[in-house]
Amino acid sequence: MNNKSREQLLGILAVTAVLLMVGDKFVLQPLTDSWKARTKRIAELEKQVDEGAKKLERERAVRDKWAAMKANTLTNDVSAAEGQALRAFERWGRDANLTVSGLKPAWKRAASGEEHQTLECRADATGSLSSLARFLYQVERDPLAMKVDVVDLTTRDTEGRNLTLSLQLSGLVLTPKKNENSAK
Repeated sequence: MNNKSREQLLGILAVTAVLLMVGDKFVLQPLTDSWKARTKRIAELEKQVDEGAKKLERERAVRDKWAAMKANTLTNDVSAAEGQALRAFERWGRDANLTVSGLKPAWKRAASGEEHQTLECRADATGSLSSLARFLYQVERDPLAMKVDVVDLTTRDTEGRNLTLSLQLSGLVLTPKKNENSAK
């Protein structure tokens, strides 16, 4: 092979090598990065679609539960809601065969724009361990929209037969927004 053809061959190889490096750097790598990012995004979207499908499957159960919760919330009237809570405490205490004392209701207003408020009730109950357990069971099983926030159990005697239960419950009160059109 003569020098001129060898130089042409080396020139072509050099240009080819430069083109391959440029193609790799500016074409192949961006394409593979884009492909990986697209694959990751597709996986995220498929996950979101699966979660959405599961939510749609549970829609009826969630709507039924929400309807039951709305039906069992405390009334909007302050004194009537406190009366509901008082009657509930009396019922739970009677069913559990214990004494409920020191019932203190306090209203907790929600931030402006929210459609709810809570009635926080603090109470003390005195009785045996089984009656206090029954009382807590009654509270949790009652359909009234009240939940246990704080429970404190102390003994009143050295054997632990006479116990005092201090608890705080929150009752849900829905306060629907006033419709601006209905005010006109």
